[in-house]
Amino acid sequence: MITLYILDVADFRPLAQVAAKNPAVAVVRRGPYFELRSAGPFEIDRNATACRNAVWFSSVAAISGGTVVRWDKTVMRLEPSAGTTKDGAHG
Repeated sequence: MITLYILDVADFRPLAQVAAKNPAVAVVRRGPYFELRSAGPFEIDRNATACRNAVWFSSVAAISGGTVVRWDKTVMRLEPSAGTTKDGAHG
């Protein structure tokens, strides 16, 4: 299970809103963060978020069970880490 944490502030909310449109991604509020969870790979389209460069490239607070495999001017793509099961355990 990939878990991506994004701080719940106005500048970063569009990332959580765009991710929430993907039926494979669950978005929940956890303390001062949005927790984006998915059993498989997922992407966030930068154009859909309308984030400026500085916001886009500073949006990730933490990642668990996954790896950012692409993060450029157009997309952020996350994939499960090698050896991580669907429930997030390492095996």
